[in-house]
Amino acid sequence: MTPENHKPAETSPSPHPTLLRFLIELRSRLLLSVLVVAALFFGLASFSNRLYHWLALPLLQHLPAGSSLIATQVIAPIWIPVKFAMVVAVLAALPFLIYQVWAFIAPALYHKERRLIWPLLFISTALFYLGMAFAYFVIFPLLFGFLAKSAPAQVTVAPDISQYLDFTLKMLFVFGFIFEVPMATTVLVLAGITTRERLVKLRPYAIVTAFIVGMLLAPPDVFSQTLLAIPLWLLFEIGLFCTRFVKKSG
Repeated sequence: MTPENHKPAETSPSPHPTLLRFLIELRSRLLLSVLVVAALFFGLASFSNRLYHWLALPLLQHLPAGSSLIATQVIAPIWIPVKFAMVVAVLAALPFLIYQVWAFIAPALYHKERRLIWPLLFISTALFYLGMAFAYFVIFPLLFGFLAKSAPAQVTVAPDISQYLDFTLKMLFVFGFIFEVPMATTVLVLAGITTRERLVKLRPYAIVTAFIVGMLLAPPDVFSQTLLAIPLWLLFEIGLFCTRFVKKSG
């Protein structure tokens, strides 16, 4: 038997080096993200009381004279402003965090997809910030003004700072995600999950849904509910307009 017959069989390259490389990159990007958020938090921690005061302004401006927020837990006066500073640090770092996600998945995307995903991430982040700003500057004054005026005469309005933080954060994030409607409709059409024609047929339901959301989140008066419902409806219309320029994938 000739020596050529004893050649070892060729084996396929092991996938482990590639997997290990991805895991190392993922770890480094996660570590960098944590460091950036931590740096922002430590920079904001000394201003935590001022940040919380800024968050509480929409309510404080409508509280009766002599009334204020209260703390019902021992460490709440220290912990609640610090907790809000943590949230602010994450929100401030959001563009950087999204860039890290994009940079990690970009090598696995086609050139056309890489060109598309970056503007989508940028616009979705801007819409999220815009939704939070809408909640703070429009919804909060309406809501807290109505609640302060509607309290019975024998009731002293003095909300707890912990409950106020939980409520306002939920509202801020809810409106941040609501303002993603234009991006969501565009992505659905782009991915071929639905079509612009189907979304147009859903317009009456979108209008009804906008007014239902307005009824649930705004004070119980027609003006406030309409003031909230119309922007929500316009978000759906903006999404429909954007789908004019989108061709579904495939």
